[in-house]
Amino acid sequence: MPWMIGGLFGGLVLALITIFKKDLAMYTAPLYALAEGLFLGGISAMYNHHYNGIVFQAASLTFATMAVMLIAYSTGIIRATERFKSGVCAAPGGICLVYFISIMMNMFGAQMPMIHSAGPMGILFSLFVVVIAALNLVLDFDFIERGAERGAPKSLEWYGAFGLLVTLVWLYLEILRLLSKLNRR
Repeated sequence: MPWMIGGLFGGLVLALITIFKKDLAMYTAPLYALAEGLFLGGISAMYNHHYNGIVFQAASLTFATMAVMLIAYSTGIIRATERFKSGVCAAPGGICLVYFISIMMNMFGAQMPMIHSAGPMGILFSLFVVVIAALNLVLDFDFIERGAERGAPKSLEWYGAFGLLVTLVWLYLEILRLLSKLNRR
């Protein structure tokens, strides 16, 4: 548990540093990956304790989703148009707001109805979040491709890798939550 909490807060600090000082990404991105590894290892062990085999399923689905989105992006099935970018960028903000309200309600002893349940609404909400996380992969691929085309500096290559890693961590956690809801049914 201490390693998991240390990884969570260490990853948060390193992510904030990376976001605000992109030129340090060469140093902070690998450290972020280590911190998130500690966090994900701990949380994965907790989920696997309750639902045996769920971690392998979540990891497999995460990498399969990434592969499908990469193929869809590279073949042009999904394009990162300006309209697509604005829609996909707005959705995580809304999701963040819902999670923030849920956390605030929990602090005062109330629960956000349905989104954390294993009922149909909770599962649909989790599916929606997984889809949004998967679509964010397209934004990451587009950022990396555009940076390569424009000859971006090395620090932005690391920043692109950092962004991709953040999205994969988010996707994995949301798939883990979805699978746990499905297992609770």
